[in-house]
Formats: sequence, C-alpha cells, structure tokens
Amino acid sequence: KQSDLTMTGKTQTSNVTNKNDPKSINSRVFIGNLNTAIVKKGDIEAIFAKYGKIVGCSVHKGYAFVQYMSERHARAAVAGENARIIAGQPL
Repeated sequence: KQSDLTMTGKTQTSNVTNKNDPKSINSRVFIGNLNTAIVKKGDIEAIFAKYGKIVGCSVHKGYAFVQYMSERHARAAVAGENARIIAGQPL
C-alpha cells in the first residue's frame, strides 16, 4: 500500500543522478562491478549514506550512481568504499 510508505516518514531518494549541472558531476559517484541481481537501491543508499547526504541514487545492470550534496562527500565515499567486496564482487 502506498500509504504505508508515506507514514514511515522516510524521504525517498530521487532516481535522478544525471543532471547536466557541471557542479553536480563532481559530487556523483560511479559504482562499478555491482551485483545488481542481489544489491538493490536501498542497499547502496545504506552503504553510502554514512559519507553524506544522498540526493539521488540510480541503479543499472551491473553499476549504480550515487549523487551527493557535495563533492567532499563523494570523494570520501570513493576513498572509503573503493574495492569493498559487496555480494562477492569488489567495487
């Protein structure tokens, strides 16, 4: 039911990560070699949220993008998660 989702008070992250704003490109993280048969959008957001506010997250076959509010957060996420093993595959 749709109403259950809104009652939890959890804000939904946008699926938009491909804005043409040049400043937003530097705050976007590409996550490659991702087992998207197992790893879902919520999992990615849970892993990457500790680095800063996520404004967008898009999942594609084998990869994903996370859009942060700031470039500093994106850089911290890359430094912290590069080569991390998720679902048996190194990012």
